[in-house]
Amino acid sequence: MISARPFDWPYDGRLLPAATALLVIDMQQDFLSPEGYFARKGYDPARLRAILPAVGRLIAACRAAGIRIIHTRQGYRADLADMTAYEKWRRARAGLAGTDVLLRGSPGFAIAPEIDVRPGDIIIDKTANGAFTHTELEHVLGAQGITHLIFSGCTTDVCVQGTLREACDRNFQCLTVADACASGDAYAHEAALHMITVEDGIFGALTDTARVVAGLERPRAG
Repeated sequence: MISARPFDWPYDGRLLPAATALLVIDMQQDFLSPEGYFARKGYDPARLRAILPAVGRLIAACRAAGIRIIHTRQGYRADLADMTAYEKWRRARAGLAGTDVLLRGSPGFAIAPEIDVRPGDIIIDKTANGAFTHTELEHVLGAQGITHLIFSGCTTDVCVQGTLREACDRNFQCLTVADACASGDAYAHEAALHMITVEDGIFGALTDTARVVAGLERPRAG
């Protein structure tokens, strides 16, 4: 088990690597680069870049334990065919009309080079905040026999939280790694993490990278 709050995870003490996946959400250049979407919206990407070491440790520990790594990427088709009128309006309002920000195939759409993506990893492309919406994620998880999800990435209050809520509603057992998630807004980050633990863990359990690494290494050390 992994030490967490408000309960150690998984709740039943059965941590099966083959039934578990690590979600690395939207660790893309558009969010982490000084020239990307996030910076253009006025946020400091340094907050997001600060979690790169923790995410790297998490990926390495999960790989070593036999846990599948799933990366998500947020972005629209280059022809904008999947972008609604409201989304186009928001894009124009932010001064991004005519740019390649958050468009598939653009430099900003790529996962940051510091993230260890390997051929055996699964990549899910999405347009919504939640990674289950309009994607094959649920089908992929079912095909792989995955029932337990570990959450990392950005941003804590939007795409991480959105995907977490979707996963809980689908009865996945969820663990969020606080120091491997980040937001451009410190208050929103803390509030999103707090929401996980209310009502005795309504959105699963909360932990940190060190506890995940210790929990995954313990069975092998024994």
